Amino acid sequence: MYFFVKTTNPRPSFHLDMTPDERATMLRHVEYWTAFAKQGKAIAFGPVIEKSGPYGILVARFENEDELKAALANDPAKSIFGYSWAPMGNLVSERMVLG
Repeated sequence: MYFFVKTTNPRPSFHLDMTPDERATMLRHVEYWTAFAKQGKAIAFGPVIEKSGPYGILVARFENEDELKAALANDPAKSIFGYSWAPMGNLVSERMVLG
């Protein structure tokens, strides 16, 4: 099952003015989701820089919503972000099309 996840950042300027502790947490956050990418569970993730304020996105494949919730609960950045998510009906990726 595929999911789309969106983070809520603590402030609009977060990407510009992270504290040293927040930056260290974000580095652990990237390492954490990179491990899921290596397992084929995190399909894509990263920041979206919008004028109204940046946020992060994740497209992931988990067996069910409980597995997604467990992954989010263990995210090192859970103390920084809020999360919202929705199941995706299907996914077409470059990898699927190009092989």
